[in-house]
Amino acid sequence: MAPSQRTMTTRYDTAIDALRRSPKTWTVTGAAGFIGSNLVEALLALGQHVMALDNFSTGSQKNLAEAGADTDGFRLITGDIRDPGACVDAVAGADYVLHQAALGSVPWSVEDPLRTHEVNVTGFLNMLIACRDAGVERMVYAGSSASYGDCELVPAIEDRLGVPLSPYAASKTTNEIYAAGFAQTYGFHSVGLRYFNVFGPRQDPEGAYAAVIPKWIAALLRGDPIQINGDGETTRDFCYVANVVQANVLAATQPMEPPHRVFNIACGTQISLNLLLESLARGLSDLGLNPQVEARHGPFRTGDVRFSEADIARAQAELGFAPTHDLAAGLAEAMPWYCELCGVTPPRG
Repeated sequence: MAPSQRTMTTRYDTAIDALRRSPKTWTVTGAAGFIGSNLVEALLALGQHVMALDNFSTGSQKNLAEAGADTDGFRLITGDIRDPGACVDAVAGADYVLHQAALGSVPWSVEDPLRTHEVNVTGFLNMLIACRDAGVERMVYAGSSASYGDCELVPAIEDRLGVPLSPYAASKTTNEIYAAGFAQTYGFHSVGLRYFNVFGPRQDPEGAYAAVIPKWIAALLRGDPIQINGDGETTRDFCYVANVVQANVLAATQPMEPPHRVFNIACGTQISLNLLLESLARGLSDLGLNPQVEARHGPFRTGDVRFSEADIARAQAELGFAPTHDLAAGLAEAMPWYCELCGVTPPRG
């Protein structure tokens, strides 16, 4: 459901009204990336003070420009979370920290597990220490549905994890263990958000390990064959980035006990890759384009979870999380952006 269709006041409405009346100082790590830049954009639109940390290994200045970061309320620190000093600088004076910086690819982690550990675990620990020492009120960090590993329970609930299927999954699960340890040892408040297949504007369609939605849209626009890992009956719970922005703001601002909590962030529905491809082709057709679909099936990818769907009841009850965009609404909003990125102007765009 689009935000304009909501009629009753939600806890998110109340939270953003409070932030407009009393702006806070936020640090966003990975701010030049896909999710990070969407968070920056939303916070600046609410009149918040935003400090950003990024090493631009995967993010871009273009993302920050699109997010409206050329304002007095924004400060950029070019640095790496593997550098403790950069972390200290980035969180000084922050009320809340939204930690998005990570190497987010399962295949990357399979190829280079040490680098994934250095960024996702050592970098995370650097941020925890910096936030604790700076007196940050709460750190919200990007977790992953990959933490469910080989658990066959569908939909996934927060307290039931399986064995990690990749070094990436292991790194994200380790983050949650460290955050829980800091809560017990130091009383430091943090919230882990297990993202399920986020998509939306500023998501890179290029590269061997690009996320499936932008990658397939780009291929459809070029007329290239669609490469599907496995039989296409693998399922995913796709979550539009606006829902993730909402979850981060709620996780930072809502009263919460105990000091460390973990929540699934998704729409609570699953769709197969085969049906996703049909949806993407239909969305392009609705814009007046005529995509030619040719699917090619290959082997299953190492480290991939077979079936993925989130139970979002905990986030709904404790945070007031209420997704505003299902898959269809998110695709309708994002599709023109994907087309523009690929240099295609839809006849009905």
